[in-house]
Amino acid sequence: MTPNQSSSRVKIHYSFKKIMTGSDLSHRRLPLMSAESDQPGPVVWLTACSHGDEVSGIVVVQEIFRRIRRRLLKGLVYAFPLMNPLGFELGSRNISMSREDLNRSFPGNPNGSLGERIAHRIFDTIIETEPTLVLDLHNDWNESIPYILLDRKPEDLHKTAYQETIRIGKEAGMCMIVDTEELNRSLSFNLLLRDIPTLTLELGKPNVVSESNVTYGLEAISNILTHLGMIEPSAKPFQYPLPPEYGQGKLLSYSGKPYSSKTGIIRYLAKPGDVVKKGKPLAKIVNAFGRHQETIIASKDAIVLGHSDSSAAFPGMPIMAFGISDDQTQ
Repeated sequence: MTPNQSSSRVKIHYSFKKIMTGSDLSHRRLPLMSAESDQPGPVVWLTACSHGDEVSGIVVVQEIFRRIRRRLLKGLVYAFPLMNPLGFELGSRNISMSREDLNRSFPGNPNGSLGERIAHRIFDTIIETEPTLVLDLHNDWNESIPYILLDRKPEDLHKTAYQETIRIGKEAGMCMIVDTEELNRSLSFNLLLRDIPTLTLELGKPNVVSESNVTYGLEAISNILTHLGMIEPSAKPFQYPLPPEYGQGKLLSYSGKPYSSKTGIIRYLAKPGDVVKKGKPLAKIVNAFGRHQETIIASKDAIVLGHSDSSAAFPGMPIMAFGISDDQTQ
């Protein structure tokens, strides 16, 4: 044990935030976790399961708290490990009663829809702590690699906060993807609008806890906490295995193209994590009799992030996701 570790005490606290009263008069609540060192330092938030079927992040949060309960050298770590318990209990992406996407309800409204009221409760609780960084944990397609997702930069966003987000994200040891779509009602986007550095971790398949993806999330977050000086560095920092041109902190653009132009059954020729060159066959589409309908060809050099969860192809439908090197995003 180092001198810093022996002199720092960590207070762990579990509590709840009420979100509504059930028809049986029970309280529906959001679990809230905190770990506080007796040494001042950064304030980091972990948020998980805003989509009720994206469950690995819940366990990542639990494992982070196990790791820091005697190792937090300075600062505070807060967490909402289960932001959408109503969807989680039914295995639904959305809030079960209102069918709303919680992660399209921020910054929320105390007098709005159910989703907006829950979002408001979450958002205000986070904002009140003046966080240094927020890490929002999600899952992607069933067949996908883990990666860091950075929101597309809003035009009116303060440059310093966005650059700090990029700088911290590069420490995670994962592929770093810049979204091309502006999701202006997501948690991460609205935190960035408040000049709070915020990153999304996409940790592979949803629906069930994937232990390998829990490990990736745990190690990526540990890299970031180490970078912030909140925990001692490990003997070997985590690095997801990536080719040099797609790793080492490079920024890549997200793309769902090329789309299918035919209807049929998808047979993939490239798997998540593969590097594909422009002109390489990615997948073929066959009909119900197995007759070839189309071969999907890579339109650019890219790394494959994941496959669609459906085996059915339709015209204009994305069937794969890619990270594309783009010097203009760096």
